[in-house]
Amino acid sequence: MNRHPSKEPNFSSSLSRRFFIAIAGGTALISGKSISAEDPKAETPKPTGPVEAAFQRDYDEPKFKPSWKKEQINRQMLQDFVIFAHSELEMVKKLLDREPGLLNGAVDWGGGDFETALGGASHMGRRDIAEYLISKGARIDIFCAAMLGQLDAVRAFLTLQPTLIDAKGPHGFSLHVHAQAGGEQSQGVLDYLQSIKKLELRPLPFLKKS
Repeated sequence: MNRHPSKEPNFSSSLSRRFFIAIAGGTALISGKSISAEDPKAETPKPTGPVEAAFQRDYDEPKFKPSWKKEQINRQMLQDFVIFAHSELEMVKKLLDREPGLLNGAVDWGGGDFETALGGASHMGRRDIAEYLISKGARIDIFCAAMLGQLDAVRAFLTLQPTLIDAKGPHGFSLHVHAQAGGEQSQGVLDYLQSIKKLELRPLPFLKKS
């Protein structure tokens, strides 16, 4: 029985449509874009990790050429070490045993906000972590000395360079804040700093509650 020509399926047309859709989909995959991604209103995904600022020398490069014979400390490991140094002594010990080179490493959180493990422990008032790091050879600075209540050291620093009263530690924390973080044991340092420059200090919400 012959069917009317108009009732026959149009395989050519159907195939053409499927072929076009397949090709279009393939093109999108190859280009790494979807139809929605081409929407000018679509937001660009924000980076989830550190992004190094663009840089190109506009001056003569240094004559000294580093040899780079040794591997650098892994940035992820260093980041974790500095974060743990804010609050977790056991993890600090574990990672430092695994990689002693972490001790004085500094993380740039962005915009030149550099922080070492000792710096993190200092503004958090973690005397136990700070003293452990120092016992391993960490480079103590005026901010750590202020938190530990080392008045003679702080006074010596400020006698040598009075402008250090306005120095900023990691995340912009002042000397006063570091002394405040040290609690009763650093009250003498805080009183001394306040005698040089009086600041209105608020409670530090990030300190561990006793």
